Parts: sequence; C-alpha cells; structure tokens
Amino acid sequence: MTSPAEDSRLSVLTVNAFGLFGGAEKVAVDLHQAYLQRDIDSWLLLGAKLPDVPHVLQLPNDAYRSRWARALLAAARQAEHGSRRRKDAGWLTARSLRVLAEPARYAAMLAGREDFEYPATAHLLDLPPTPPDVVHLHNLHGSYFDVRQLPALTSRVPVIATLHDAWLLTGHCAHPLDCTRWQTGCGDCPYPEMYVAIPRDASAENWRVKRDAVRRSHLRIATPSRWLMRMVEASGIAEALLDARVIPNGIDTTVFSPGSKSAARAALGLPQDREIVLFTARALADNPFKDYATLAQALPRVAEARPDVLLVAIGSEGDSALVGHTEHRTVPFVEDPAEVAQYYRAADVYVHAARAENLPLAIIEALACGTPVVASDVGGVPELVTDGETGLLVPVGDAQRLASAIVRVLDDENLREAMCAAGVERVAGAFTLERQVNAYLDWYGELV
Repeated sequence: MTSPAEDSRLSVLTVNAFGLFGGAEKVAVDLHQAYLQRDIDSWLLLGAKLPDVPHVLQLPNDAYRSRWARALLAAARQAEHGSRRRKDAGWLTARSLRVLAEPARYAAMLAGREDFEYPATAHLLDLPPTPPDVVHLHNLHGSYFDVRQLPALTSRVPVIATLHDAWLLTGHCAHPLDCTRWQTGCGDCPYPEMYVAIPRDASAENWRVKRDAVRRSHLRIATPSRWLMRMVEASGIAEALLDARVIPNGIDTTVFSPGSKSAARAALGLPQDREIVLFTARALADNPFKDYATLAQALPRVAEARPDVLLVAIGSEGDSALVGHTEHRTVPFVEDPAEVAQYYRAADVYVHAARAENLPLAIIEALACGTPVVASDVGGVPELVTDGETGLLVPVGDAQRLASAIVRVLDDENLREAMCAAGVERVAGAFTLERQVNAYLDWYGELV
C-alpha cells in the first residue's frame, strides 16, 4: 500500500538531537529508514551521536561560529581528548577554553537561560544535497538547535514538529511532573534541577522565548499520545498552530512479535523452570522521570512472595546480585532489536515504573511480543495498557501496589494468557511502524 506522498519523488529532512540513546532517537531513525525503503529522498540531520544508517548528516554548528570561537573550541576538543575523568586538568582546561570562546553565551547559561546559540540552524535547509519538501523536527533540546529560528524556517518550507515530551511548552523541563506553571508563564520553578536543568531560575524568560517562537511560526505539531496533545491545548499555543495531530509511535512487528518462550530462554541462557520479571534499567537510577525508588522498594516484596523468581534488568552495567534471596541478573545494553525481542518473549511480565511518560516504545514492544505489562498509571501509558486486559496499571510511587500487581500476573496463568493475546492485538491494531509511517507520509503529501 502506498501513500499519496509516494506518487512523486518526495524529499524529507528529519531533524533530531541524537541518533542513539532513547525512544525519540529510535523513532526518528526508524521513520528515516522506512522512508528510504519506500524510495523517498530522506535525510537525517542530527546534532550528535550519528547512527550507522544511510543519508545521515551532522548539524555543523561550530563551523558557523566566529574565527576566534572556532580556534578556541578546537583547542578545547584537543584538551578533552586527553582528559581521563571529569574535573581533571584536561576537563578544566577544555571548560575554560569554551567559556573564553563565547563568554556572553556562557554568562547567559549561568544566569539560567537555555542555550539557543546554535548558528547552523539557520542553514539546515542547505545541508542536504537537494532542498527538502518537508522538514520533520523531533526533540529540539539536546544542545544543537536554535528554537528562535522556527519563524524563519517555517516561512520557507512546511515544518512538522513531533513532541516527544513537554519541553517546547515549558521554561526548561522535559516533563513538569505536578507543576502547572507552564500553563501561565513559568517562573518560581520548583524543579530547576530537572532535565533540561538550569543553574538559576530563568524559566519565565525561557518560556517567553519559546512561546514567542512558536506563535510567530507557521508550525504543525504532532504528539504520539492524546495525553501530550491535551498538554499542547492547555498550554495556549494550539491556536497559533497550522495543524495538530496525534500520531502514535509504532514498532516493527516483524521483529517484535510473539514467539516460543522456551526457545527465547534457551537462546539467551535463561532458566526454563523459573518465572522471569523483566525491566529496563538504562540510566534508570539517574533518570528523574523513571521511578527507580518505587521499583527498588517493590522488587524485594516480589522476591518475598515468589522466592524462585528471576529478576532481569536490561541495560544495566552493574554486577548481578541478590534481592533478598532472589537473583537479580543484569544485562548490558542490547542494541540488536531482535535480541531485545527475545528478552520480552522470555519474560512472564514486563515492569515499567515511571513518574512521567509519553508513549514508551518499550511497552509497545513488550505487548507486541505477547508479554503482559505492569506499569505506572501516568502520561500516555493508559493509551497502551488497558488495565486488566493488556496489563495492570498502578498509582505512581506505590511500591506495595506495584509489587502486588506483579505477583498477581505471576499467580494467574489464565490472566497472563489473556493479556498476551490482547496485547498483541492492541499493537497490531494501532501501534505498528507501518501505520505511523503512512500517517506521516499522508500528512507530507497534503503539504506538498
């Protein structure tokens, strides 16, 4: 099935901070590769961390800085190359050189203003070999993009921005948690340390800069979840947008699909005779939007109720250990999607504790593999997990309820089987990569 945008040679420029790391990065890369497979002239423009895929470019911000800044920044990179750890001589030298290169910029950052000094943004349409028909922006935070350029950019080419978090709506943070000041102008920020952190509270000024940029732009916004679209509407920017659509994240169901639990365990070296509780742990303890504290309190309670259970954490670099008398096995970050799918198939339940979430790919992947999910009832998660059907939802921060829900799924084989089937059906009906790609290509087609 082809989209209207495929009737002619469409040129698409996808822009994101990174090509590796989390869900937003995977979404942008997956869309780009899917466009290439459909013979679309697709280019992926990134701030850093380029993946090994065709047609990828890096936004060359330093090349557009002053000659003085370029010389000092080159020296800073050389000093960093010799650095062994944070705050050693090389690190301190590099930091000093960067400040000397652009003192006004760093003074503004110390005052709490978000850093928008990325001059290559004004030239991004000139970087692909052919001018794009459509520009698709993803995360604009990540130290690479000047949001003040949105009005000029959107005056030249149709632009869609997919929000993977609430950063564009706030004075600095990716998720405001229980704070509602983003609706009225920020200021008196309760969470200045929250990603994207600011050393002083200039959240009101940052909010005004972003709000002004959006209102003067001809911008279209997509959100993966209805929850985040409701935030867009509550923020007051919706009336300034040319269009706004909810387009859910999708996954490749030829990779993430049901399979033999015993075969998956054999391939991964996991025991056949134990129940397995799976969770992802990459930067879990350091991510303020994940709820590591609640998970850490819940796991010993699960171990007490099910002493023979095996706890498996993907993305953890630590040594395997015991939780009570229960084995907690850590697995380093797994890059191969097919291997990740095997872990989901091997598990009896996947656990996703969070304080804030949009529409997490990990939950979609687990459901697609036929694995029941126990997750926090937060953000866009209820749009994926129907409580009692595809998994169980628990209140944020409730370790007892989280542990009880995990044990309930492990105790009831009939419930697990029903959830497995319902989860696979749920993903196939609404959260496939093909559906996501078609939705965006249809939109591009309308614009060009």
